[in-house]
Amino acid sequence: MGFTGSRPLTTYPTGWTVLETVRHLAAAWDQDNSHETFPAERIADLHGAGALAAFKTLGTGVQTDALLDVLRAIGGADLSLGRVFEGHVNAVQLVATYGNDAQRKALDADLAARKVFGVWNTEPAPGLAIHAAGDSRWTLDGAKSFATGAGHLDRILVTARDANGDKQLVLVPIAGETTRTDNSGWQVRGMRGTCSGRFDFTGMEIGREGVIGAPNDYEREPRFSAGAWRFTAVQLGAVEALVRHLRDHLVATGKGADPIQRARFAACLTETRSAGLWVRQAAHLAEAQASDAIPLVLMTRGVVEEAGLKTMEAAARSVGTASFFAASRIDRITRDLGLYLRQPVPDQARDRAAAAWLEDDCWGDDRWW
Repeated sequence: MGFTGSRPLTTYPTGWTVLETVRHLAAAWDQDNSHETFPAERIADLHGAGALAAFKTLGTGVQTDALLDVLRAIGGADLSLGRVFEGHVNAVQLVATYGNDAQRKALDADLAARKVFGVWNTEPAPGLAIHAAGDSRWTLDGAKSFATGAGHLDRILVTARDANGDKQLVLVPIAGETTRTDNSGWQVRGMRGTCSGRFDFTGMEIGREGVIGAPNDYEREPRFSAGAWRFTAVQLGAVEALVRHLRDHLVATGKGADPIQRARFAACLTETRSAGLWVRQAAHLAEAQASDAIPLVLMTRGVVEEAGLKTMEAAARSVGTASFFAASRIDRITRDLGLYLRQPVPDQARDRAAAAWLEDDCWGDDRWW
């Protein structure tokens, strides 16, 4: 049962079989609360479902809906897997958008060969640099931190400063480079399966085939900021799953007969359904590269965050001590979601959206609908 007005599968002329398969997989994963290591087997299942290659481009609103609902389904079952998959989709789309014909052809071959991609931008000082090494060769110097899937991914898209100080997208094959990986610092309560450690690129060489697009393409707007809609969809799926588990508890225990419990549950429903509407609208504006996509996506981050925080608190109050046991799905979701909602500068994101709408009224022309 979805909480955002999910469309029937028959509305997806392309990719709907991917969604159908992922929903079946997610339903099974949701029963297993012990999986807190890197989800390699589940990623293989996603490849088998066609999900790793299905969303290289989103040519229509229908395809956007399909990706949104796949992200929701995965996020509702395993947030660490959702984070890895969302990063894979982001990397694949960036290569498909900014790469040349040869790079896009190589991308297709990699996807057919089950290669898993990711994007790393966060870095410790002084940051990752790229230096010319002659004869269309470059050398990398530096590291990335909070690197999702470090030691487990096959291809990673990173930003590296060139001699001019510009950020260049670089696609680096990292499969098997375990000695460069340090996950020892990833000691966290939630999202353990992302293995978001540190990766040292120092001394790695790349050729022309690894240089993707032009300098500063990565932060080109509105794609850069508006692309955040994807991780809000993953987070939304977890909030929806939390509502479902709360509902199951209230029904199974008979607590649903209590008007206080019903009022609390009603608040969760309205927050979550409202967040779903924001996420879907944000996704469509972002993929259409609309001029007002950025503030709407930034505000959507806050809307999903509020829904998540309120639902987590409601679940803890309604279920009580049982919701804090390690075997509880509510505990697992709450731990993972509590960390995932700390995506970079959430307060700043909401402030930027409010400032944009103060400067340019979006209501009078009814442009959001």
